[in-house]
Amino acid sequence: MTLWFKVRRAHTVLVPALAAFSMMITVVHEQYVQLPSLLSAGGNRIFLLQLVPLILTSALAHSLAQAVTEIEATAQRNLRALDAALIAALAATAVLTCLAVGAVSGSQEATMAGRNTLFLIGLMLLGRAVREQAATALPVGWVFAVMFVGYRDFHRPWPWAVTLHPADFLPTSGFCLLVFVSGLVLHTRTRRI
Repeated sequence: MTLWFKVRRAHTVLVPALAAFSMMITVVHEQYVQLPSLLSAGGNRIFLLQLVPLILTSALAHSLAQAVTEIEATAQRNLRALDAALIAALAATAVLTCLAVGAVSGSQEATMAGRNTLFLIGLMLLGRAVREQAATALPVGWVFAVMFVGYRDFHRPWPWAVTLHPADFLPTSGFCLLVFVSGLVLHTRTRRI
């Protein structure tokens, strides 16, 4: 198990990424930029917290890519279960951090970041199951697509742009949780060659 932990680089990649994520959630939870919209005449107000989950998705994709399939195929322990536990622990810590910062600061955007992190980790895992090289690019592409074409008009996101929906919109939270769980299940069931 110690070797698995070192191979996944949990202590050198995931812990610093989680620390950076937590610091960014605390510092930039109310800051935004005005970006041009590609679909409407107005601009899009994008909170910087839309980008912060990419810290975790990229670090997690890198961590999971460190697997040595030849060696892990003969392992005595269930490494897929260990990976699933690592992913779930990282996601739970991120969500709890966002909820705590949101509760203390009264920031709805900080709470949204937790939900968005679940969605983007799930998206990364789904992409990784199809093609490992897509693991990092898929969440980044999603975030940038949402930033530039996610609004129908000023402050009204499209239904597909789930990372822009308000934090208290329960169907979106349920959908994000579903994407995360689907990605986690598919990750544990997909065989690496």
